[in-house]
Formats: sequence, C-alpha cells, structure tokens
Amino acid sequence: MIDRPRAVVLLSGGLDSATTLAIAQSRGFDVYALSFRYGQRHNIELEAARRIADRSRVTRHMIVDIDLRLFGGSALTDDIEVPKNRKPEEMAGEIPITYVPARNTIFLSFALAWAEILGSEDIFIGVNALDYSGYPDCRSEYIAAYECMANLATRAGVERKQRLKIHTPLIQMTKAQIIKRGLELGVDYSLSHSCYDPAETGEACGQCDSCQLRLKGFREAGVSDPVKYLGKTLEEA
Repeated sequence: MIDRPRAVVLLSGGLDSATTLAIAQSRGFDVYALSFRYGQRHNIELEAARRIADRSRVTRHMIVDIDLRLFGGSALTDDIEVPKNRKPEEMAGEIPITYVPARNTIFLSFALAWAEILGSEDIFIGVNALDYSGYPDCRSEYIAAYECMANLATRAGVERKQRLKIHTPLIQMTKAQIIKRGLELGVDYSLSHSCYDPAETGEACGQCDSCQLRLKGFREAGVSDPVKYLGKTLEEA
C-alpha cells in the first residue's frame, strides 16, 4: 500500500469546511481533521463536524478545547446579539460583530503544530473571500503572510525538512460554486451546520449572515438546502 501525504484540515462543521475536506481527499491526502470547542454559543457545529468526519472516514478527528470567551468581543463568544436580516451591502461593509478576534490565526497555529508533528506539509482551511461576511482573516493576503510566517516559525521549516503550504481551495469561489463542487465530490450537506444562532432544537435561524449566504448559495446552485430552518419552509427562508 502506497502511503498518502498527510494533511491537516480545519473542520468547523459548516458547509465550507465540509467541502474543503472533500477536496483534500480528492487530491489524495490522508486527512487529519481538526475542530475546536472555543467557547462558541452552541455545540451543534461540533456535532456536525463529528458527523462529517465520521462519514468521510478521516484518519483522525481531534477536537481541541480553548476558551475565547475569556476575551469576548464577538457575538459568537459573548452575550451580544447576533445580527439578523442584514442586506448584502451591509454584509459587504464593516466587519460584523460575529467576527471572533484572531480566530483563524489561533486555529492555524494549532494546525501548524499538529502538521509539524505529523510530518505534514499541507494544511487546508475553507476561507472564502467572495460570499462571506467581511472577516479580515479570510483574505488571500492574510493566508500568504501566515504561510510565510509558518515556514519561519517551526523547527521543520528552518531545517528545511518541511515546506508548509496552506491550501485555500474555496477562496475565490462563490457559495454556489462551492456547493456545486461539493455535490460533485459527494458531500452530504445535510450533515453540515452553518447557523450562528440556531434554536435549542437545532434548526437554523435562516436570518443571520451565515444562513442568508448559505441559502443564497443553494438558490443560485439550483438545489435545495437539506438542513432545517426554524419555523419556515425552504421557500420562505
């Protein structure tokens, strides 16, 4: 049996990370999935991450505990209301309160550490710079800068045993394009979860930025979103 190259894939449980995992596997990587219990408002997304990792038969799925509630400052980690029913031009404007300060920097640091231990040169992250909520740590400039830093910051990089590459296969794709690519690869989006403010029973709110961008993507892709939305049909959401 030929050994496949290992890759660490950041897996949140959402649509983008599920697609990114499938892309990594389609490229022949042996996937080690990494998720975080970071003090987010709910654990539904972690349940989704477990389902996706199990269905995808990743080699290992690790869930790391860190507590960003200590700092707060985000509607995802603090007692701050999640914005609802924002218009596209609002989403394209200022950075929203759902931005978690330095989250991707923190997550990539853990991925970098695990990749070095695994002897992996490849990290996958599902950041997107088109249909997204304006987060600064989803931009290509940020990823390029982080990759440069990562190769200066590890023993493996300095000794030139590894040359780390951060893969961002979705960064210039619309949500519709992401969904179509995922469906081509057999992603089961009913396993995923994207909502920032779901009901206690698990239904997505259908009104937060993440829900609206997800629903827009499915409409433009010409397929139905298989997840449940609170008190609404898919046509109403």
